[in-house]
Amino acid sequence: MTAPGGSIRVDRPVEWRSRLAIAVGGILLFELGSGLALYLLPFSVSNQVMMIVHTLFGLLLVAPFAWYQLVHWRTYRHYTMTHTKATGYLGMGVTVACLVSGLVLTWQAAFGTRIGPVWDQVHLVTTFAVVGLVMPHIVLLVWRDGRAKPQTTLQEAARVAVLRSERRYGAGAALVGLLALAVVGAGVAAYRPPTINDEFPADYAFTHGKERPFAPSLARTETNWAFDSRTLSGSKSCGTSGCHEQITEEWAVSAHSYAAKDAAFQAIQEVMAKQNGAESTRYCGGCHDPISTFSGAKNIFAENLTELEGYEEGVSCLSCHGVKETDVKGNADYVIGRAERYLFEIDGSDRTQPVRDFLIRAYPRQHVDSLSKRLFKTPEYCAACHKQFIDQEVNDIGWVQLQNQYDNWRKSRWNHEDDPTKTVECRECHMPLVASDDPSAGDASDYNRTPDDGMHRSHRFLGANQLMPGLLELAGAEEQTRLTEAWLRGEIKIPEIADKWAGGAAVLIDIVTPPEAAPGDDVTVQVVLESNKVGHDFPTGPLDIIQAWVELQVTDAGGRVVFASGTVDEDHFIQKGSFMFKAEGVDQYGNLIDRHNLWEMVGVRFRRSLFPGFTDTAEYAFTVPDSLAAAAPGLRQVQSAPDALHVRAILKYRKIDQFLLNYVFGEDSGLTSPITDMSTAEVDIPIRDERAN
Repeated sequence: MTAPGGSIRVDRPVEWRSRLAIAVGGILLFELGSGLALYLLPFSVSNQVMMIVHTLFGLLLVAPFAWYQLVHWRTYRHYTMTHTKATGYLGMGVTVACLVSGLVLTWQAAFGTRIGPVWDQVHLVTTFAVVGLVMPHIVLLVWRDGRAKPQTTLQEAARVAVLRSERRYGAGAALVGLLALAVVGAGVAAYRPPTINDEFPADYAFTHGKERPFAPSLARTETNWAFDSRTLSGSKSCGTSGCHEQITEEWAVSAHSYAAKDAAFQAIQEVMAKQNGAESTRYCGGCHDPISTFSGAKNIFAENLTELEGYEEGVSCLSCHGVKETDVKGNADYVIGRAERYLFEIDGSDRTQPVRDFLIRAYPRQHVDSLSKRLFKTPEYCAACHKQFIDQEVNDIGWVQLQNQYDNWRKSRWNHEDDPTKTVECRECHMPLVASDDPSAGDASDYNRTPDDGMHRSHRFLGANQLMPGLLELAGAEEQTRLTEAWLRGEIKIPEIADKWAGGAAVLIDIVTPPEAAPGDDVTVQVVLESNKVGHDFPTGPLDIIQAWVELQVTDAGGRVVFASGTVDEDHFIQKGSFMFKAEGVDQYGNLIDRHNLWEMVGVRFRRSLFPGFTDTAEYAFTVPDSLAAAAPGLRQVQSAPDALHVRAILKYRKIDQFLLNYVFGEDSGLTSPITDMSTAEVDIPIRDERAN
């Protein structure tokens, strides 16, 4: 190439032999190769180490690249524009864009919660652009020099000198690239992965055969063998990484998180183990305690039926997001798998945590693909655990249907198959959208959401247990309990489904009375209850321990109680004969199942619950006293009649009945379940003054 005027010449062999040029070329070669490997090759330990080295060498490249480009530009800026010079300028531009986007991604991965998808795309596209522009820029120069036909001996000598320098450049750049690759190899060799113990204890009881190691639960692992408990635990790290802090905080006080450490579950599990053998508790463990179940802790000779490594996590992040298949049969009929983990994700320390977190954010494809699935968004996913039965394997008699939230919902008015605009699904109620800056915020797969809506689904899983968060003294228990009680009353607003959900109380209550009465009359009062916005039976869950009932009180104008039903005595027991929603199971001898001893249950002698949209009526009869107390001075008269009876009905709910609490924790524990007033109705019955006639 000749400069304008032909006065400036460049010593090309010197340029090719430049150590700066060789170093920049070698690092760039490694960066391009490693970048393409990260994009094209499957997730592995070597690729993770490659990601770290790729980032480090990318940072090392910035300063020498900037210096080299400045020197290179000053050397050739006066030369005539050719296709070679044009590809050089274009190559420099896309390389700068690639470096800048890489720096931004590095910053986001190191100090943010996720890398930006736009910057990630820019980095990927410019990588291919660098390959398409810089490589031809260099290759075409070498190809041109190799095909040149010198006219003189001096020109031939110059050509040979250039070719030797080009070969030296190529060899030097390749050596630098290989040295960088050697760093990757050294890192892979130095990494010591944790020892995973996927073996059952030596004395593990395969009660139902080795082909069903977790029976009588229907839950199973993808290997149909044990999983090291550490591979399904570690939920707190999802929040301490700075990524899913809000979601982890929500989950930590939810019923999913305390499913295994639930004090009532632990006590009942102990009784079941003593009566039927420890291995029988696997029936419960598939849903309540998957980590212990799959690690083989629920074993015949185990002192602790709950594996301490995962005990505090219940349904952990990884045990929930690891589910690959479900069946609507229930009883934990799912298949759980394990994603290949990131470096230091298992048995990591505080020193290695930043590396682990950086890798997850900088190289997120594995994390997202393995833990985010469409399956999680379906009611059928919930059905695996939210549907329960017992059969001969459990009770030695035969099949009995227990709680069944899924089929309740499936057959209800809330399910309109293939029409999401009318259907209200499990997650829309129990995982309502909340404002979020979580990396998982946004979702394009829902008909009414967008990828950038700034929302995530709450992992509080609000339901009906207003006892256990406080009893376990969980962080945030007070708020969770407050929200649970508001949920029971139907006060939680969910804007995303407001147009297809009902308003008002979860269960509506109304009172039907005669238009009037007189002293001595026999009066009938009806309390009508309607399941208004509950997506399944009300109540639902273990109806042998849950209690929902009507408290009715009739008072005269002076406040004297004329009639009462559903009151709770000082020992926290509900008045006998009260109208109550519950189930009374029986064993094969007709004895009442009242200790949640479901493994002995063969049938039900009484069951009352409300199907969505249906009503039930409680009827009460009493006689109006011959004499009624007059209203105290200043007491407000609701009716204009001379006197009136005031009728007040309250639908009440508590999670665990007092008999079971006393049995599990002892009568001296003083423990009782909080009672929530779900809905209330009041009406006056005017009393005729017979003396006026």
